[in-house]
Amino acid sequence: MATQLLMPKATAVWLVDNTALSFDQIAAFCTLHPLEVKAIADGESAQGIKGLDPLITGQLSREEIAKGEKDPNHKLKISDPKVRVPETKRKGPRYTPLSKRQDRPNAILWLVRNHPELKDAQISRLIGTTKSTIEQIRNRTHWNSNNLQPMDPVTLGLSSQIDLDIEVERSSRGRPVQPGEGGDTLLPASATENLDIQPTVREEDQELDADKVFAKLSSLKGRQDDEDEE
Repeated sequence: MATQLLMPKATAVWLVDNTALSFDQIAAFCTLHPLEVKAIADGESAQGIKGLDPLITGQLSREEIAKGEKDPNHKLKISDPKVRVPETKRKGPRYTPLSKRQDRPNAILWLVRNHPELKDAQISRLIGTTKSTIEQIRNRTHWNSNNLQPMDPVTLGLSSQIDLDIEVERSSRGRPVQPGEGGDTLLPASATENLDIQPTVREEDQELDADKVFAKLSSLKGRQDDEDEE
């Protein structure tokens, strides 16, 4: 549903002249004050403004007007648009408000240090700057290089976190994984399938050898007899 009325004051002029709607109904529909609508009806306001027919623009139907004329408490609703206009994709660098343009060099420095994989064109799209400025900051030839401080462009309001994540993901595609980035991994099967692994057997788990036991007892007894003779 449409959320904004086209030319509200001109629409109010047309509704005052062509319908029996109350001032309150017209004011609510056109987002005006009821006294302003009354001034339009009295000819004290909106002089020289040509009325705009909301039926032609498709923002109001005859049935909706009829409901409002029958019921003074009925609130007029804007009609759903019959044609959906797709959003146009932004082309070129992002527009940056004048108040935030002084923060762009700091944001560029942050991106260069924290995301070296980003290309100049990507940085330019993110914060609306030029490739020459990016190159100067990369090479530390910018006129204010000594005073620059790396600052997150998302925190500065120069870019959204979603746009930043998208650009980082694009630049990461096809990039070889650097040592340490992938974390610990399992050894391949070819490196483990031929290993000779001998199970560790504890002494108490081994079967007792009777001959060894009796031999040990005999030696202990002989040693005890020798000590008694002495």
